[in-house]
Amino acid sequence: MAEAALYDTYSRAPLRFERGEGVWLITETGERYLDFGAGVAVTSVGHSHPHVVGALKEQADKVWHLSNIYEIPGQEALAKRLTEATFADKVFFTNSGAEALECAIKTARRYQFSKGHPERFHIITFEGAFHGRTLATIAAGGQEKYLEGFGPKAPGFDQVPFGDLDAVRSTITNETAAILIEPVQGEGGVRAATNQFLKALREICDEHGLLLVFDEVQTGMGRTGKLFAHEWSGATPDIMAVAKGIGGGFPLGACLATAEAASGMKAGTHGSTYGGNPLAMAVGSAVLDVILADGFLHQVRDVSLVFRQGLASLKDRYPDIIEDVRGEGLLLGVKAAVPSSELLQAIRDAHLLGIPAGDNVIRLLPPLVVTPDEAREGLARLERAAESVRASKVKKTA
Repeated sequence: MAEAALYDTYSRAPLRFERGEGVWLITETGERYLDFGAGVAVTSVGHSHPHVVGALKEQADKVWHLSNIYEIPGQEALAKRLTEATFADKVFFTNSGAEALECAIKTARRYQFSKGHPERFHIITFEGAFHGRTLATIAAGGQEKYLEGFGPKAPGFDQVPFGDLDAVRSTITNETAAILIEPVQGEGGVRAATNQFLKALREICDEHGLLLVFDEVQTGMGRTGKLFAHEWSGATPDIMAVAKGIGGGFPLGACLATAEAASGMKAGTHGSTYGGNPLAMAVGSAVLDVILADGFLHQVRDVSLVFRQGLASLKDRYPDIIEDVRGEGLLLGVKAAVPSSELLQAIRDAHLLGIPAGDNVIRLLPPLVVTPDEAREGLARLERAAESVRASKVKKTA
């Protein structure tokens, strides 16, 4: 009856979690699940991390909300840390990834406008992309299942096949403002752009006076073993959208940009009621403390190697269940050789949590604090799930 009062927009699994500890979630009845979904790459430093919880509690005793008509010291401090750790000179704080992408889109378009080119508002995006659920970001993503029923598609987004440089070049016109890409498509099936492709996009943008925008909402904050995924390629963006892991579970996003790219965003051109609130800033700073600590990202890379090797072994032993393993760092995808919904259910039955994605893929996105032993436990549970699906197939054909 309680759920009947909610919008029918989610197909929810019949699981009710009461609390979390590190990489574990515990149901109301005390069952423990190994959380390799992390709220879709959100709980980056695990559930109930003491340093993050402490920062939230300390700030909650001071002030929760301040309007952006005032100076907010927490924003200045976190923005400084983010710019010191990245390519960026400027930061705008939001509450979510979709809002960070909206800011990125507006920043790119406003830049061209401010340079005397109001006609340059088109943004090249890629098939399979997911950039959020607002009217602009579903248009940027271009997936029909998200666009259907919401009226005309917001104009100004030109989609090309993922990884196709010739298509990118042929789509550029005198109306093109920017190129927008996820270094690794998460929702689209854990498909990674090559380093060479990202470098080529940088060169194309420089050649044509375009801005390069990276959507690192899912790939950022250490998820691939570096602070941001684009660092592996050496290609530097002009604008970057960040969210999910930056707040460790607290709603927080950010749009980062060079001073030049952000030069058109003057007073009054953009704003947010809750973006950059003191609670979010305290949590974001605490999460950054953990991720930027000496050795943390090295540990992420080490554990991801254990995980990747284990998944490769499972693929070899269960080719009828697992068709492919893909991804970077702790953003991993298992492409199922059976309907992914069947394998996902078997995974849940083994008390392991994963996240569905496109291309018949299940994402495995454990908190970045996962240990090698916890990774091996997850692999053991995934093996039990594969064995269960295999047994079910045999039974059906018997």
